[in-house]
Amino acid sequence: MSKAALSFLILAIMGVAADQLLPSSMDALGTVAKVAAGTFAMLFLAAMVVGRRIKFDPVLRQANGGR
Repeated sequence: MSKAALSFLILAIMGVAADQLLPSSMDALGTVAKVAAGTFAMLFLAAMVVGRRIKFDPVLRQANGGR
């Protein structure tokens, strides 16, 4: 897991925790925390997809020995 993905995961967890720990009288701030958690979760998924390094060999190899 890349550093960026780990950072986004931690931020998403912190957003969920902040939403759970806020009193119910602070609905606007709770909504902001939910949006932030969702955004960081999406960025975490994007970082996981981008972090996968797909190796591509540009040299096409022939199965019949190069004839």
